[in-house]
Amino acid sequence: MQVVATAGHVDHGKSSLVRALAGTPAGERRGLSLDLGFAWTTLPSGERLAFVDVPGHERFVTTMLAGVGSVPAVLLAVAADEGWMPQTGEHLAAIDGLGVRHGVLAITRSDLADPTLALRQARERVAGTSLRGVEAVTVSAVTGQGLDGLAAALDRLAARLPVPDGTAPVRLWVDRVLAGAGGRTADGAAVTGTLAAGTVAVGDELILTPSGERARVRGIESAREPLDRVSGVARVALVLGGVPRERLGRGMALVGPGRWTHTTSVDVRTRSGEATGRLPRRLILHIGSAAVPVGLRPLGPDTARLTLNARLPLHIGDTALLRDPERRVVAGVHVLDVRPPTLVRRGAATARARELASWPDRPDGARVLRRHGVLRRSDLAVMGCAAPPSAIGIDDEWLADPDHWEDLHRRLAEELAAHGEANPLAPGLPLESARLRLGLPSRRLVAALARPPLRLKDGRVHGPDPELPPEVAGAVRRLHAETGGPFEAPGAERLAELGLTPEALGAAARAGAVLRPADDVVLPPGADREALRILCALPQPFTVGQACEALSTGRRVAVALLEHLDRQGLTRRLGDGHALSGDSVEGRTAGK
Repeated sequence: MQVVATAGHVDHGKSSLVRALAGTPAGERRGLSLDLGFAWTTLPSGERLAFVDVPGHERFVTTMLAGVGSVPAVLLAVAADEGWMPQTGEHLAAIDGLGVRHGVLAITRSDLADPTLALRQARERVAGTSLRGVEAVTVSAVTGQGLDGLAAALDRLAARLPVPDGTAPVRLWVDRVLAGAGGRTADGAAVTGTLAAGTVAVGDELILTPSGERARVRGIESAREPLDRVSGVARVALVLGGVPRERLGRGMALVGPGRWTHTTSVDVRTRSGEATGRLPRRLILHIGSAAVPVGLRPLGPDTARLTLNARLPLHIGDTALLRDPERRVVAGVHVLDVRPPTLVRRGAATARARELASWPDRPDGARVLRRHGVLRRSDLAVMGCAAPPSAIGIDDEWLADPDHWEDLHRRLAEELAAHGEANPLAPGLPLESARLRLGLPSRRLVAALARPPLRLKDGRVHGPDPELPPEVAGAVRRLHAETGGPFEAPGAERLAELGLTPEALGAAARAGAVLRPADDVVLPPGADREALRILCALPQPFTVGQACEALSTGRRVAVALLEHLDRQGLTRRLGDGHALSGDSVEGRTAGK
């Protein structure tokens, strides 16, 4: 099925054409309060076509926009005996602002006047709009002249319309609310709308916006036929469970859970005859069937920040219409960002305008990720963008822009260097401190940045092994010079005499200048590897006393070394003794 909306001045024959094509009226007239009407027909090719018939009177522009907002094509009617009228121009301006590019121009009531002048006039008016080049026909719903040509033109139009993605996120703008199978009972109510893309099935759970209530699809009807599932484009009626009829209304939307950004602030590009700065500061935003008051803050000549009075489900690249009901000014908009940055610092708005000036009307995932630097994969999806191939996948959750990721790595190294300079004897930077300094949303990202020469240990990020302060390096050299063997550990008094305080010893151990298996045991670097080599020759398991004898050292040093080797998994406790682990035995065998 394809869907076409009518457009044109009141009483220019829109509804008569729909009635003639479909064989049934599309709406019911009650004075001037004509609401949206709906009808269906089968085209000569067998394609089903649904009509959304909109009111033509100037008092019902909001209703007209609710009907046109979700459809891919229009049937623009101009009467041969009256020609172009102001309301026809307002409808065309709205169609152009919404970017509707597909349609048919019908010169109606050609039995009442020669249609040549009206056709020429209408073609001149549409030439500068999104409908330029559309096929035109002359027709009379009264005599039937031209109806076959109109049906054929609509058939050709339907064949040219893009095929929507059946797997796309569902967003159904509600344009009418009816009593459902159960009315106000648990069966809920029925809503109608144009499903532009995606698929809805009986049993699906949808989110009603802006309230956020969950609704279950209990029934589906399209073209008066009950269905188990339906894909866009299609006119559909959904029977909903879980939401009373009195809480439903035109302008609401039913969306798939977790597939849209629900926002009250967007950055947009405007398309109008006036610069953004000359537009009114209070306008109505029309998208789908919604009409929401917004505040406009100009950024650049054709970009602006919109603050919405209601939360709407939007994607980057959405098209909408800004309208001033008093001045009848309309401007089309493309949504550039559904999570725009705050503009609180001096010059932020000017900088944002420069940034947006280089963006296309439909920014892709690469550009959006470049702006944010780091995003969850799910965040990118709900903004309406696919993950770019160039993105760096941090893990299953996070994506990063390549240039931004390298910049973060550089900045982390700089932060570590600054921290080390200010605290030469302190361990590395805690993960949380590093996260705050880099402005990142998760510690996991900091951990992923800690790649060589940076490293992660005990919840802290460490930079490359730093050079020891000269006084500490000198004390270590004096210590090694007077040490008689790898397992000789001076006492605390001698260490203090050498100037090796606990802080200095910690820095020396981190730099690999000493081995410190315990707070009160300081040995030359590599003493643990030498001890492991000697212990490999002992019968397994062995006691602490046997280790003392083999290493020619005291119990204080032997116990500290064995506990150090246990922590590394190279030895293990067996009762009162120790034994080499499997890895150590394999290493000993390989060494032989």
